[in-house]
Amino acid sequence: MRFKQDFFEQLPEFYSQVWPAGLPNPRWLCWSPEAASLIGLQQPDDALLKGLAGNEEIPGASYYAQVYSGHQFGGYSPRLGDGRSIILGEALGPNGAWDVALKGAGPTPYSRHGDGRAVLRSAVREFLVSEALFHLGIPTTRALAVIGSELPVWRETLESGAITVRLARSHIRFGHFEYFCYSERGAKDKLLQLLNFTLAQHYPHLSQDMAGYRAWFFEVVRDTARMIAHWQAVGFAHGVMNTDNMSILGDSFDFGPFAFLDTFKEDFICNHSDPEGRYAFGQQPGVALWNLQRLAQALTPVLASDDLLAALNTYQDELVQAYLALMRAKLGWGADGSDEQDQRDLTLIGEFTQLLEANRLDYTQSFRRFAALDPNDPKPALRDDMINLQGFDAWYQSYRDRVGQPADLAQWQRQRAGTNPKYILRNYLAQEAIAAAEQGDNQPLQQLFELLKKPFDEQPDKEDYAKRPPDWGQGLIMSCSS
Repeated sequence: MRFKQDFFEQLPEFYSQVWPAGLPNPRWLCWSPEAASLIGLQQPDDALLKGLAGNEEIPGASYYAQVYSGHQFGGYSPRLGDGRSIILGEALGPNGAWDVALKGAGPTPYSRHGDGRAVLRSAVREFLVSEALFHLGIPTTRALAVIGSELPVWRETLESGAITVRLARSHIRFGHFEYFCYSERGAKDKLLQLLNFTLAQHYPHLSQDMAGYRAWFFEVVRDTARMIAHWQAVGFAHGVMNTDNMSILGDSFDFGPFAFLDTFKEDFICNHSDPEGRYAFGQQPGVALWNLQRLAQALTPVLASDDLLAALNTYQDELVQAYLALMRAKLGWGADGSDEQDQRDLTLIGEFTQLLEANRLDYTQSFRRFAALDPNDPKPALRDDMINLQGFDAWYQSYRDRVGQPADLAQWQRQRAGTNPKYILRNYLAQEAIAAAEQGDNQPLQQLFELLKKPFDEQPDKEDYAKRPPDWGQGLIMSCSS
């Protein structure tokens, strides 16, 4: 790997240097060739394994943990930071630079009495979801590899330690700006320093002045809204949308108790630490806006409130338009650009998800049905899944009126197959792969990873992966330590 160290060299007050604790007897559990190509790597080898496990120094790496704060479940925590992640620097690749971070590499000054470790199940889950979201076309950080070890780590029970090697376009979060607004003297100078660095690194088309800062915040609002639209369209619940888990670039970030929907539930909660459902699936659009408002508050020393409010006021329209574009693609609708059509389409989409919930249907399977649907058929296969036939028939007639007759049915169906995945990372599939890896068998993990790289393909020999979960795996709720 070839590194540059812009964050490390230009923002010395924004991190602490720290060395990885290392892993005893590390071993590759899974490796992403696609992610590796981003930073010019080919095949994994023993030297790289020792370096990414934290056992040997990697030439050119700097090793540091960033400091930031954040709102966690609505309450402000003034000092958080990378408690179990150590950044090596920005690795140079064919098309740019990517931060390389070792998540689970040991304690840092921000570990808050924790051990700074990740366990195998959490490392595997982060690896799988990072790559799964990418192949679904959703903005996300990436995962280069997951490394296992014999290190004993105590969570609810005794488990083994592991590291996820994360690649990110940036690790700058909403919480960085909050920290340097509320926790430091000279907040404006620090915020301007961070803001200018962010623009220089990631928004080079914008000027480093008030006009550029205003335009930047509009882009942050837009990119966040589009990320949330993707989550809602594919049925993804993040589970812990604290402001310190929100990427300034609108990339899905810092996965913990995530889940893809099985049976559709608007109020689905995937995090057992969230009994009140603050981060339930249906709450995600509102939470993202709330988080953007917290970011706007932190920016008031450098941006006028009217400018911040103007950007925030674009959030709903950005979200709705992005969501409508994705859902229209899933359902086979065009758009005429009118507000009236937008509202009618939102109503039809909402009625369909209500049917899914009332009939206890699987979200992914139900949308995949449109890949084989003929709008001329008055009783499509999707109808066979319904209990409330009268309700479905009424909705389906409105749907047929909306979609019309495709000029080329086969092409129309191929387009639906290309926007409605057949395979998603269901929690029970991840759990089965984790259980095997804990016993030393990495083959199920590798098979699941390969499957998730082609979520829209039929893959006839993988039909079992598309089935609804067994009873034990339906709607699994995870902990933050997972």
